[in-house]
Amino acid sequence: MTNERKEELLASGVTLHEYVADALADRIKAGEWGIGGNLPSESTFCKYYDVSRHTLRHALATLEAQGLILRRQGAPTRVISRDRAVRYVQSVATPSELLRYSRDTYRTNEVEESLVCDAETAELLGVAVGSQWYHIGGARRERDTNQVVSYSDIYIHPRFSGVVKESDHSQVMVFEQIERRYGVQIDRATVDLYAAALPARLTKSLQVGRDTPCLVVIRRYYDRQGELFEISVTHHPEGRFVYSLEYRRSDLGRN
Repeated sequence: MTNERKEELLASGVTLHEYVADALADRIKAGEWGIGGNLPSESTFCKYYDVSRHTLRHALATLEAQGLILRRQGAPTRVISRDRAVRYVQSVATPSELLRYSRDTYRTNEVEESLVCDAETAELLGVAVGSQWYHIGGARRERDTNQVVSYSDIYIHPRFSGVVKESDHSQVMVFEQIERRYGVQIDRATVDLYAAALPARLTKSLQVGRDTPCLVVIRRYYDRQGELFEISVTHHPEGRFVYSLEYRRSDLGRN
């Protein structure tokens, strides 16, 4: 970058790190580096854009916040998306609202199948090896932007497989459809959350690189007889989803 160009940027109010971030974002969007691929070294970019390492790192931090790249100490910087992420935030007022997504999202099924649990799946779900389930798998998107929010693997009792024929199947949570169609009443539900690397099989559906950090949410639903009738395992890629909870004094039963 010439000194004249730097002066033009400063005069226009655009900082150097903003210029570098935008330039790199354009190159990533154009596919110069593929999803999952590594960016060149910092020294290469410093020389190319004629900027300091401090300026470059500021630019890279901007790209990471936008969901384009993933940086890890001691490892090359990887491209994880070509488009800036739209952060989807779900605010909830009570713990029960953790069980459903906003009506502003929808799910597109990619898998609808009957299965018998092998040892690996049984361990993940906490069920018996050889137990039979109906598996629904699909990506959930934000309606206005079509941004992929998450991918859900939903396992339901085979007798409830008819929910996939519901006219609003893509919008309504499956457990709500089971309640409505089959008259099942939820007695209790549990929610487990933990961090994990994205499984390789989900990279295409979620449009991110392999081993991208994820928030994993496992929900289990039990009927009034104590029978487990649905389990959902949902992967949220880093930077795509936020649970926001707020409790007021009245919610906690205090005076």
